[in-house]
Amino acid sequence: MMGKDKPLPEGWEVKKLGEVCDIFNGSTPLKRKKEYWKNGTINWFTINDIRIQGRIINYTNQKITNEGFKSTSIKLLPKKSILLCCTASVGEFAITEIELTTNQQFNGLVVKNNNQLLSEYLFYFSSTLKKKLLNVSGKTTIDFVSMTKVRKIQISFPPLPEQKRIVAILDKAFSAIDKAKQNTEQNLKNTKELFESYLQNIFDNGKLKIENGEWGGKTLKQVSEYFGRGKSKHRPRNDKKLYDGDYPFIQTGDIRNCEHYITEHSQTYNDVGLAQSKLWPIGTICITIAANIAETGILTFNACFPDSVIGIVVNQKLTNVDFVEYLLQSFKVNLQALGKGSAQDNINMGTFENKLFPFPSIQEQKQIVKKLNALQTETKKLENTYQQKLNDLDELKKSILQKAFNGKL
Repeated sequence: MMGKDKPLPEGWEVKKLGEVCDIFNGSTPLKRKKEYWKNGTINWFTINDIRIQGRIINYTNQKITNEGFKSTSIKLLPKKSILLCCTASVGEFAITEIELTTNQQFNGLVVKNNNQLLSEYLFYFSSTLKKKLLNVSGKTTIDFVSMTKVRKIQISFPPLPEQKRIVAILDKAFSAIDKAKQNTEQNLKNTKELFESYLQNIFDNGKLKIENGEWGGKTLKQVSEYFGRGKSKHRPRNDKKLYDGDYPFIQTGDIRNCEHYITEHSQTYNDVGLAQSKLWPIGTICITIAANIAETGILTFNACFPDSVIGIVVNQKLTNVDFVEYLLQSFKVNLQALGKGSAQDNINMGTFENKLFPFPSIQEQKQIVKKLNALQTETKKLENTYQQKLNDLDELKKSILQKAFNGKL
């Protein structure tokens, strides 16, 4: 809406949602009652339908029976109803092209039959509400916005012909923006895959060179001064008396979020924490074997980590620490290529103890690292460029919407 010093154009109105919409809350029939669900014919909507279909709902994955429908205060919402999430994932929204019911996470907004408001206009307006809804949400264990507060939200709108013009413009503009985003997201994906492909190529060539004797095949333990799991003996592991000291404590998430080097940590151990753990030196390679499988990174500071992480202190006479970390990245890509499931679920200490990896001469390792560093730098530049473009497209959407609902489109 416009500020007080910038009034809306002539003919525009400002009303509360409760004045222009009937608003209904959803409900969930008892799951234990099979007769409420088995062979159901009434569409029952949840947030998963948005995740699968997007914001235009043409079907629902779940259906309820007439008995299930009658067991609650649930309402059968007509086509062109707006579905607005007011619990947990506050601000999610959609428009329905079918009649449906919804769970209690969503409110159904049904435009009143007085030719004042276009459902498609309300749909676009709903895309601007997340911040406002969060600001008025009740702060319990999860965010919650009552129907009373939803009814009080103000919407600015012009006469119906102007609404139709605005919706047509938004349809065309957002279709173009969404296409640009899809192309950019694909370019971003391709950029990441380019680096992974090069890593994979080195690993595959390395396997061939092990077989023909050009490169020596060794286990990680054979090229390490120390190879073993981290330590976190104390139980429970989240005991407060272990934390908030001077010793960085690395967890699997810290390793997953790093790029080659681990430069940040989320927690620290104190002297009590250190006494039941182990302090690993700068340059240690970390490998996750639980939660985030086969993620790797090199410590840039002394740190502790739990037994869900393997630590490798390489023998610098035999190998290059950057080469080993890159090699392990390629191993992760190789595992991912096998598909999720058994390949990843079975990763443990033995996976790395028994696996032969290719190790060329130190000089050749350094040459490979130099190429990978250069490629990673260029890849990161491209990723930043594409990510900025995605951010710009999101901002463009916001700008267009702001103009639309301020009468400036």
